[in-house]
Amino acid sequence: MGLSLTEIAEQLKNNDKKVQLIYAFNGVGKTRLSREFKELVNPKHSEEEDNSPIKFLYYNAFTEDLFVWDNDLDGDENRKIIIQPNNFTNLAFGFLKDQGQDGNIASHFQHYTNSSITPKFNEKFSEVTFSLLTGGDNSLNNIKISKAEESNFIWCVFYSLIEQVIEVLNIAEPKERSVRLFDDLEYVFIDDPVTSLDENHLIELAVDLSQLIKSSDGVKFIITTHNPLFYNVLYNELNLRCGYMLEKQNDGSCELSEKKGDSNKCFSYHLFLVQTIQKAIDANQIQKYHFTLLRNLYEKTANFLGYPKWSELLPDDKKLYYNRIIQFTSHSTLSNEIVAEPTEPEKQTVKFLLNHLINNKYYKESSK
Repeated sequence: MGLSLTEIAEQLKNNDKKVQLIYAFNGVGKTRLSREFKELVNPKHSEEEDNSPIKFLYYNAFTEDLFVWDNDLDGDENRKIIIQPNNFTNLAFGFLKDQGQDGNIASHFQHYTNSSITPKFNEKFSEVTFSLLTGGDNSLNNIKISKAEESNFIWCVFYSLIEQVIEVLNIAEPKERSVRLFDDLEYVFIDDPVTSLDENHLIELAVDLSQLIKSSDGVKFIITTHNPLFYNVLYNELNLRCGYMLEKQNDGSCELSEKKGDSNKCFSYHLFLVQTIQKAIDANQIQKYHFTLLRNLYEKTANFLGYPKWSELLPDDKKLYYNRIIQFTSHSTLSNEIVAEPTEPEKQTVKFLLNHLINNKYYKESSK
């Protein structure tokens, strides 16, 4: 028999690690785990007290529920998002307003979605409207954005919040901080902020989040995700020595197991890499980062089969040639160069090397 989510939350709380990265399939209980953890660190009754310290910030499905559309069904003109007031939103959005973060939120949102859509907060930071630039001096005001854009906007609000909070908390002497509101912050819990992002932006988000986490001093992070690519980028960018797998047992209980090293077979990582690369090939949308994924696939297959070098799985007649291509093209720190458009010969190389690997005995043996 496994553990309850409350017991797993206690395990996470008792862990001294700065970052705990957890993979779990949808439906296992990631969102419920974040709520259980919140109750351990910052119980609901304490939040209702006016002067209670903020020890915990989290992003999950409940965060999105704080943002509600008013679609102006009568006039069909003044569409806006209303931010539901409670003790936390009053404090957090008051902080964002005082720090002048409306422009930063808009910048993050436009980067991950559409540069032509501009969010605008009202004076009290309690409502948001969206405008679409259509060219020249014209624009469409009070538009309704898509659900994916809405999710990205809410994430950008939360990201801007923790970005600013960390900047304030990194001032070592509390008396010198412009705001003392988050002096007691201990944990940030992030549950799947990537459900509506394409792969390029997903990688950028993971890198940006990793840099923010590494810059923080004293705050601990717990990140849960069902996305293997997001998990892998975070794992490597944060230089983690182990991650975790959250699984549901037949009796409804759960198990949190430690996964050391770079083996990701626990969530069918081989299969995910193949599907991701094949999808890009079929749609003729190969990007530079697919070389990184291709190399990752070769490395994990070689590691599973016991080969000392992944290059031993390359075609015998052109081992050195293909090794140099992959090394050169995938050698990146996941910066802006990763989204550059590859040449047509480079795209054909990705297709050829993927087919070479999955159509011979190597990949079939590692997939058993």
